[in-house]
Amino acid sequence: MKRRKLLVYALLFLTGCMSKRKLNRTPVISSTAILPQTLRFAVTDAVAIGELEKKYEPFRQVLSQVLNSNIEFFPVNNYFKAAAALNTHEVDLVWAGPSEYVVIQARSNAVPVIAVKRVNYQTVMVIRKDSGIKSLTDLKGKTIDFEHNGSTSTHLGGIKLLMDAGLNPQTDFKSIMSGDDSLIPLIKNRVDACSRNPYRYQAALEKDNLSKANFPILAKGQPLPNDVLIMGSHIKSEVVNYIKQLMLENQKQLIEAILSVEALKNKFQGSTLVPAKDEDYNMIRDVYRAMGQGNFLLK
Repeated sequence: MKRRKLLVYALLFLTGCMSKRKLNRTPVISSTAILPQTLRFAVTDAVAIGELEKKYEPFRQVLSQVLNSNIEFFPVNNYFKAAAALNTHEVDLVWAGPSEYVVIQARSNAVPVIAVKRVNYQTVMVIRKDSGIKSLTDLKGKTIDFEHNGSTSTHLGGIKLLMDAGLNPQTDFKSIMSGDDSLIPLIKNRVDACSRNPYRYQAALEKDNLSKANFPILAKGQPLPNDVLIMGSHIKSEVVNYIKQLMLENQKQLIEAILSVEALKNKFQGSTLVPAKDEDYNMIRDVYRAMGQGNFLLK
């Protein structure tokens, strides 16, 4: 009897200790959901190990604690290299932008796990007040700066805005990619409109002391698909589901880690983690096809 009581007290003590932990690790019933001791982690917009460490080291550290696994950085030069590394099992977990995800998924059958849902993640089309442009249809025959080729918020989101207005992205306007996130191309009359995301638009106004009245938003796009953390198809589904569970349960710590980096703070302020679904990215696939770049979606 005494031994039985001691066993009960010991179990209660252990349960109490576990409940005080900051990280939530709900045990899983399936014995197959054993997380690997090491998970290799790549980010498609951080091509060098130095950039990975500078921007994503706090996230890596917290994710290691949440998963109780060693998370190792794995630099990739581009998203094609990320897809190849997933196929060869050199990398297990990849953080990708929406446009990058659809390309990677087509080439690797990677599984979307967690989406980083951002506030006001959409496209805005900006014009000059004195341009005479009143609607998106007025941009037919005009020149538009989409900033970066393949960017979800400036390029693909901008194309989607114009598609929804009835314009053909292959014939109805001229596209340029200035690589400049300011409004200088618009100020110097090099283009008739600039496709930007809201936080870069606001930053451009502040940087060059411009007013919204002189450089107004012509139109806003629908909410865009989110950045997504994807796992290689070589990872068992039970493990993927358990990782998803742990990340959602501990998203406060993970988001705080992201926001602790100045370079990511404005971009992800107010973000939450949500389950990722492949169908949420069909909009990106539709835009690639409309631009005549459906080959990006081929295996």
